[in-house]
Amino acid sequence: MIEINRVDHIGIRITDEAATLAFYEQFGFHVTFRADEARVIIVQNAHGVEINFIVNAARAPEGKNVLMDVADKHPGYTHVALRVAAMDRTVEELKALGIEITEGPVRLGSGMSVFIRDPDRNVIELREHQA
Repeated sequence: MIEINRVDHIGIRITDEAATLAFYEQFGFHVTFRADEARVIIVQNAHGVEINFIVNAARAPEGKNVLMDVADKHPGYTHVALRVAAMDRTVEELKALGIEITEGPVRLGSGMSVFIRDPDRNVIELREHQA
């Protein structure tokens, strides 16, 4: 058996490098590596959470995310969930930054979650685990 001990990083295909980096910088992510020939930008935050942006996506039709915003449901990853320390502070900061909460806060299992969208309409769940 292959032993998996954690998720290493998340890969997200994007259309607009500048808009994406500006958005994710609001969450403490900064560029740590670029592979220009592969059109990959690696960002990381102070806690070591890593996201790889692949800058080669076609513009979504009518500003929709094909995995989330169309009637036909296609296979694929629908969202990423990122752990936050405190839901109340997260909601306050999202409002201060002018980032729309598309759903929540809502209780899901052992925690509270809010959902937002990045510039390419990719879904991000911000989740606080509660005891």
